[in-house]
Amino acid sequence: MVVVSSGGGGRGNAWAKEMTIRRRMASIFNKTQDHFPCLKDYNDYLEEVEDMTFNLIEGIDVEEIEAKIARYQQENAEQIYLSRAKRAEDLAAALKASRMNPGKAAASDTAAGSSQGISSSAGVQGQYAPAAVGMSQPRPTGMAPQPIGGSSDPLQGDDEETMRLRAERGARAGGWTIEMGKRRALEEAFSSIFI
Repeated sequence: MVVVSSGGGGRGNAWAKEMTIRRRMASIFNKTQDHFPCLKDYNDYLEEVEDMTFNLIEGIDVEEIEAKIARYQQENAEQIYLSRAKRAEDLAAALKASRMNPGKAAASDTAAGSSQGISSSAGVQGQYAPAAVGMSQPRPTGMAPQPIGGSSDPLQGDDEETMRLRAERGARAGGWTIEMGKRRALEEAFSSIFI
């Protein structure tokens, strides 16, 4: 069943409707990559779930999709229940670990957070532990940002060559190259000839 908030019809209601549908779909279609023999099958599963979600949000073939969801729930009730229980256990372990040692992210934190997009490599700086509902968000752990430069920076100084190298590297970091500037100048020059 789709929950549609009544009244207004404003953007806030559309967003709330979409979030309600997405949460519902994520709680039902909660398989992970471990449930599939290959990555292609998992990606096909995710694409099918996203297509159904989009159609529900847009109101396309709602009865057909609702029947498909009900059929899936009946066929996979045990798997859905086990996935929800495993997620709850992972979040409880992460919460317990974050309460015991709030300064560092434990390996169980990253394992529980892998379903939330958190990297599963232990010891990575700047990790966030998953937060429980009603709790404040955890603070990031790890080193503070370090300033660029310092005694080991080869591009220190105010001479012309250093300034040119610094500008060139900065432009490349932004995705630009010297060749792009030359090509654009030539294109603009030649395009104005034939006007």
